[in-house]
Amino acid sequence: MRGGFTAPKQTGNDPLLPLPLVDVTVVRWPSESERRARLAEAHLPRLLLIDDDVPPPDAVDCLEDWIRLPAPETDVRARMEALLRRSKVHLRAVPEIDGHGVLRFGSGWVSLPPVEARLADALVVRFGAVVGRDSLRRSVWPGSTPGRNVLDVHVLRLRRRLAPLGLAIRTVRSRGYMLERADPPGLSLDEPDLEVEAPAS
Repeated sequence: MRGGFTAPKQTGNDPLLPLPLVDVTVVRWPSESERRARLAEAHLPRLLLIDDDVPPPDAVDCLEDWIRLPAPETDVRARMEALLRRSKVHLRAVPEIDGHGVLRFGSGWVSLPPVEARLADALVVRFGAVVGRDSLRRSVWPGSTPGRNVLDVHVLRLRRRLAPLGLAIRTVRSRGYMLERADPPGLSLDEPDLEVEAPAS
């Protein structure tokens, strides 16, 4: 089919898109921002349909993509198929952490002390995406402002605890940290451990 693709207005119970890839949800941006947030929280793949004059939002994880309308239907299908393939890889092994500080990934698990459990939880929620340093501080130490060195120390400790599970915490310069699967043996791209000293107790 030739021509461009535009998002039709949804009426009644009609589907938003007559496309076969039902495992990928299409979301209008920004009118369906709350729906997008719910899908992201549930770790579900989603394609944002963005009007020509609207800037796209920052991606919250690797299960999101966007396309500007109008767009050829072939392009929309291609984006959805790519998201579907990506989600099948991503959702096979996303780490989980429970209320007792036990983090599970694949067939392994590790019990984390309280501070590192809160830090891990903030990174797990946005697995595969960058989490800013300020956001991590607020999640781990709400109501207080610990120094830079304190966060670095706990990231270093958490990095070492998670390494045996096949997880790596990447340092993204000037932005923050990202939790993702570790590289296969012999292909490590991770940065060396941070040279920091633990704060005095």
